[in-house]
Amino acid sequence: MGRKNIGVLIAIAVGLLVASQAMPQSLTTFRARDPGVRGGAAGAGGPISGLTGREGAFFTEGLDDFKDVEVVADGLGPRMNLDSCANCHAQPAIGGSSPRVNPQVAFATKDGGVNQFPSAAIFSGGYTSPVGPVREVRFKFNPDGSRDGGVHNTATITGRTGAAGCSLNLDDINGQFAAGNAIFRIPTPVFGAGLMEQIADAAILANQAANSLAKSQLGIAGRVNRHRPGRVTGDPNNNGNDGTIARFGWKAQNKSLLLFSGEAYNVEMGISNELFQTEREEAPNCQFATVPNDVTDPNVTTTPEGLSAIEKFAFFQRFLAPPTPSPDTPGGTSSINAGRGLFTSVGCALCHTPTFTTGNSTVVALRNQPVNLFSDLIVHNMGPGLADDIVQGEAQGDEFRTAPLWGLGQRIFFLHDGRTDNLITAIVAHKSAGNTKYGPSEANAVVDRFTGLSEIDKQNLLNFLRSL
Repeated sequence: MGRKNIGVLIAIAVGLLVASQAMPQSLTTFRARDPGVRGGAAGAGGPISGLTGREGAFFTEGLDDFKDVEVVADGLGPRMNLDSCANCHAQPAIGGSSPRVNPQVAFATKDGGVNQFPSAAIFSGGYTSPVGPVREVRFKFNPDGSRDGGVHNTATITGRTGAAGCSLNLDDINGQFAAGNAIFRIPTPVFGAGLMEQIADAAILANQAANSLAKSQLGIAGRVNRHRPGRVTGDPNNNGNDGTIARFGWKAQNKSLLLFSGEAYNVEMGISNELFQTEREEAPNCQFATVPNDVTDPNVTTTPEGLSAIEKFAFFQRFLAPPTPSPDTPGGTSSINAGRGLFTSVGCALCHTPTFTTGNSTVVALRNQPVNLFSDLIVHNMGPGLADDIVQGEAQGDEFRTAPLWGLGQRIFFLHDGRTDNLITAIVAHKSAGNTKYGPSEANAVVDRFTGLSEIDKQNLLNFLRSL
């Protein structure tokens, strides 16, 4: 073959290569992918619209306390995970979930601290230090085989300014993780939490009963997280004394924002308060602040200044606006609208309920308002693949609250333990066959429907989720 012919063939081959690269992906080997964290403004972190001037002052005071950094003299520790609410709830704005870089790693040695952040908590899930979500550590069982389930902190005040004489060792998180006895939790966003708090129990129960045929055909059940006093354990899971439905936390274990705040203050920062008045660690040489550390000051005659920190936290969350979705990013309006329809037809909306309406709140801005949270606020069996063997209230080791999806477009990490930052991986992880300990996931049939979609339809659904 002559040089001229060879040159022609080369030119044709190059042309075909360029043409194939220029062809629409849908005509070549297009595969749906997670668009990733949506850029642009946070669209979250501000107060809900319609607050009065006084209510706005409570929001601002609560936000300031939420951002406040605690030290030993304030009652920090003796064991803790971090020193500020805002460090955990940071993405994409204060009130959100974990930032991309875990602040616990640097905090381990902050202010003279002598801790080394557990390597298991850094490297599990494929993340490398210091990238990875903020992680709370829980142990499944005690050495005698009884259930633990409690938080085991990742730092102490030993070596820090103001903690002279205090010497504490961390629990063996690395060893427990290696033994399969440690699990992780990441922070839940608190955007729009006041709206969630004001949803009537009757509305949650009515939604649970709705679309019963479609749910049963797909294997979806679920139950509210409560225990009615005086009734048999295993009855739908209510708050222990008054029988009302709990709704906050990964297992819907907390009834109210005040309880959620008080528990977090004590567990995550070690600061005792009016709800949790005793220290989690009572070593005498490690007490450097009055117990309880933070309570309402009756000598301060003005509010909200004189309120305890947990009341301020609760007001901040109660008046915190829900995230603002994007109408056209990613993928454009038509793709998002198509994805919204698929979200319903595939069956996602049978658990991730698109909207509720609040009840007759004393706060006008929270009264009879839409709550576009994409959650039914009840717990579902998620199978052994997601099971963490932690029992909270009557929520069992494989039961989790349907995670609210509003704000998902700017969330980095997914699932209760932050094991992935890829939305497709998170969806597929909802599918899990049963084993000898736990039954199959209630989401199996819905996940099969998702994976059976065309790649274009999958992309539209992913674009819709990232628009939220």
